[in-house]
Amino acid sequence: MIEYSMQGSEMNPNNSGVETIDDKQFHQLGSQLLQSIEVALEAADDELDLDLDVERQGGNVITIRFRDKSVIVVNTQPPLHEIWVAAKSGGYHYRWAGTMSQPLWLDTKTGKELLSDLSTFASTQAGRPVKIQLL
Repeated sequence: MIEYSMQGSEMNPNNSGVETIDDKQFHQLGSQLLQSIEVALEAADDELDLDLDVERQGGNVITIRFRDKSVIVVNTQPPLHEIWVAAKSGGYHYRWAGTMSQPLWLDTKTGKELLSDLSTFASTQAGRPVKIQLL
């Protein structure tokens, strides 16, 4: 059972219709998420000439290197069913808060949505607007 509270967020997996996921579903959702991030960043790099280096490591880690040598690392944490992000602005942990048809990962401290945060982090580090969405 997952229990946590998020300041300023209405999302609570104990009462909001959040679907519980098992390990297999976590791997599937995590893989889809990482693939979406890779595709979005490669498209942004092609379109905006951001000079990004997007590298997948071990299947569950993406390292994004920016022109200014800053880095964002996104990785899945299977034992915890979390997605962790390390960016210039800090480290973040996102927990499942969605359904299989409406995937949603929310920051465990702020309640903010993962792809929105990641778009902000990437935009800041790239110096240009970058939008990351699920495929």
